[in-house]
Amino acid sequence: MFGEELKTFRRLGLRYVLLQALNFASVIASGLMIWKGLGLVCNTESPIVVVLSGSMEPAFYRGDLLFLTNPTSQRYKTGDITVYRIPGGDIPIVHRVIETRDVVSDEYVKDGETRVNWNYVPCSYMAASPLAQKQLLLTKGDNNLGDDIGLYQGLAWLEKRHIIGKVGGFMPYIGYVTIAMNDYPQLKYALLGGLGLLALVQRE
Repeated sequence: MFGEELKTFRRLGLRYVLLQALNFASVIASGLMIWKGLGLVCNTESPIVVVLSGSMEPAFYRGDLLFLTNPTSQRYKTGDITVYRIPGGDIPIVHRVIETRDVVSDEYVKDGETRVNWNYVPCSYMAASPLAQKQLLLTKGDNNLGDDIGLYQGLAWLEKRHIIGKVGGFMPYIGYVTIAMNDYPQLKYALLGGLGLLALVQRE
């Protein structure tokens, strides 16, 4: 089955094959560096994600490729489409923010100790201010009947630490390749093996 490839390897020589393998590894390393660089620029661990379900239709469909940002200087608002992950959850969820609340703290001193009262204030009643220590979010899929509280694994609200990023743009259906490779792992291994073999036997 691989007789022709083995003959090609013998003809090219070990040094050439090792050089091509090194070139292939450098391409993979470059891709990882670009991914990490995008993550740093966009301030998110995953600057690009793929929609895996139909819960956000008609805004996004299964297979759409989403580009994320997570600016530290901006607060999330109702209507933003976010990608979040609950601790212990394996797959990030792409849903829309339907309600936000500011958490305002009142510090006071008692018995020589600084204590804090936390008050939850609907964002519609109070604009974001320096007093707002953190923000709480409630999300929902556009195509779902109810909100996401049942997905929060016991949490009443999302916090910013759960948010991977906010959707800044998308490309329709491009992510179907990723979905296919996840659904059929053999396809992923065959693709990677084919690319590696092509890199080894390709002539300059």
